[in-house]
Amino acid sequence: MTAPHTARYRHFPFGVTQAVVRHEGSDTHLRCDQDLQAFPPRMTDRLHAWAERQPDTPLYAQRDPADRSRWQHLSFGGALAAARQIGQALLDRGLSAERPLVILSENSLDHATLALGAMYAGVPFSAISPAYSLVSQDHGKLRHVMHTLTPGLVYAADARYRAAIEATVPADTEVVLSEGGADALASHRCTPLSALRATAPTPALDAAMRATGPDTIVKFLFTSGSTNLPKAVITTQRMLCANQQQILQSMPILGQEPPVLVDWMPWNHTAGGNHNFFMALYNGGTLYIDEGKPTPTLLGETLRNLREVAPTWYFNVPIGYEAIARAMDTDPQLRRNFYARLSCQLYSGAALSQAIQDALHRHAEAALGERVVMTAGLGMTESSPFALFVTSPHTRAGEVGLPAAGLEVKLAPVGEKTEIRYRGPNITPGYWRNAEATEAAFDGQGFFRTGDAVAWIDPSNPHLGLRFDGRTAEDFKLATGTFVSVGPLRARIVGAAAPYLQDAVITGLNRNEVGALLIPAPALRRLTGDPESVPLDTVAADPRVQRWMQALVQDLAAQSTGSANRLALAHLLTAPLSIDTGELTEKGSINQRAVLKHRADVVDALHEGRLSLVARLNTP
Repeated sequence: MTAPHTARYRHFPFGVTQAVVRHEGSDTHLRCDQDLQAFPPRMTDRLHAWAERQPDTPLYAQRDPADRSRWQHLSFGGALAAARQIGQALLDRGLSAERPLVILSENSLDHATLALGAMYAGVPFSAISPAYSLVSQDHGKLRHVMHTLTPGLVYAADARYRAAIEATVPADTEVVLSEGGADALASHRCTPLSALRATAPTPALDAAMRATGPDTIVKFLFTSGSTNLPKAVITTQRMLCANQQQILQSMPILGQEPPVLVDWMPWNHTAGGNHNFFMALYNGGTLYIDEGKPTPTLLGETLRNLREVAPTWYFNVPIGYEAIARAMDTDPQLRRNFYARLSCQLYSGAALSQAIQDALHRHAEAALGERVVMTAGLGMTESSPFALFVTSPHTRAGEVGLPAAGLEVKLAPVGEKTEIRYRGPNITPGYWRNAEATEAAFDGQGFFRTGDAVAWIDPSNPHLGLRFDGRTAEDFKLATGTFVSVGPLRARIVGAAAPYLQDAVITGLNRNEVGALLIPAPALRRLTGDPESVPLDTVAADPRVQRWMQALVQDLAAQSTGSANRLALAHLLTAPLSIDTGELTEKGSINQRAVLKHRADVVDALHEGRLSLVARLNTP
């Protein structure tokens, strides 16, 4: 394959390439060399502008449930009309920040119209992970959400949400359903969504929309709640509009070619619900709702969509990219359509291994004779989420680049790490109804404490930007006092084990050596040829898997420089991770701290020699 720095890439100009650095005591302040250009005071202005300019262009699209061969489209003009109808219905019910709209269901056209309607009327909304309703056994997090928000209206797609609603939604709170009439729930007053869509807008709605501005709360996005109960991140019009302008200046091609997205990322998460949902709206593009997912049962739907709709931008998590790359090995139609007009590929959720990047570049070169940029950045719910972005196509795993225009970052020493902190128009003012957490989130200069650690890609050339260096709270010391940097070690393990591992949870706090709980990826079954019907415990115990794991530990040890980055023990964790305890998100991301907390007995057994099927470093 072509060497990285001599490879030819499809045209993709990077808008931010230069850094401005200043030092203040032990801290380093970093920004890019351009100002943030003007942005509208509210996202509604973009909806009006595009609805006037291109009323019939699809804004969002979804497969027709009655005929899966067809796509249903919500045009810009249709979206504006629906937003005004629903906005009026929400005003009629007296909804406000104190009584917001809560959306329990998956991405859909109905979900989109409710979100736009609430935003139009100045009524905050909150999209909640469907897993809190449909997967959770105790509904504990959903109950916490309801207590935090005190909703005035709750939406669910259909009666699948009955148990969750009955367990958590106050009996006097109105419930709106897309499917089901007034008698759908015996416990609550139910209204069909069609009734909201039948509401005629009045001058009061226009006045409410004009009263919104940069400080108006658009939504509450909940954090993952991995170690504590989820916090409601306040998300304002200023944050969303500034962030989309930051994205546009970092990726100026968005202003030349309206984006076409084929996207499954959930709208209750900042990547899907802020970055992607509003990218289409801000730039006059189209978002095709992908009802697939990078799981064995739903991947086929994603591949089907990508064979039909050629995206100009594509977003996924590493395990999703790995599945697509593997599918393209035997599916030339998928490869041709996927790359037909693709400008850029972005990933989030975890580091993308170099092996997967190389496979995707190989497929692009086969389809186009050139590569398509694979890039990344750094951000979080509290930053709307876009914060940093890479500065060239020659990106290596873990690189996150430079701050977006208008964002100032502080690099502050925290122990033996450097924490990155944010200050700018895309940063949240705090957490809803949680003054204590809000106060703790900011330092004395008003910078948001991210908990993310970074380091320079090349200390002699700041224009190359930063690389991710783990989480400050994840790192620990061995019993010997040796400091273990978890992020880089975790990335090394997953990269060396690709494509067989989804993640690795590093252990060893106050122990004599470093260990890991290995989270298997679906590809692990390739080592044995076992079908999905074979239990994962049986796959993990297979001698071929055990030999592979032992070789992994030995190979990694050969590359280590000391006890702090030498993996001595490894165990495949086959027990399912729990969304109730925060170990697993619906995007498939693994939370290290939550796994360590809830699997403490497994960690103890690993280091005390009480676990079977452990790969142990053989030392001379």
